[in-house]
Amino acid sequence: MANKEAKAKKENNKNKKSFFKDFKAELKKVNWPTAKQLFNNTTAVITIVIITAVIVFVLDVVFETLNKHGVDKIKEVIQTQDSQVENNTSEDTGANEEANAEENAGEEETSTQENQETTPEETPVDNNTTNNAE
Repeated sequence: MANKEAKAKKENNKNKKSFFKDFKAELKKVNWPTAKQLFNNTTAVITIVIITAVIVFVLDVVFETLNKHGVDKIKEVIQTQDSQVENNTSEDTGANEEANAEENAGEEETSTQENQETTPEETPVDNNTTNNAE
């Protein structure tokens, strides 16, 4: 049993050593950029990021301004519609009250005439009913 464990450790150490040897050999094969290439690539990336940020900022400001003015105009339209509706309802309410008053006056005259024409025996008396027209 001791031999098997010792063999496993040696193989494990060989695998680790060979891994690091292979890793080092692969890093030597890598084509590293020169200082000039690194500077040019870094400059290009930073420039593109800045240009994109400026474009997004400008679009944000433009859309925010459009939205603000659009919302303000919608509020104005709604307020004018509300005020027109209030004016129309107040005018309609005044006209309706006048019409109702005229109808009630005409109904009272009619009901008085009908009551005079009928005999007291024919008219049922109900003390619980009220005039709901008002």
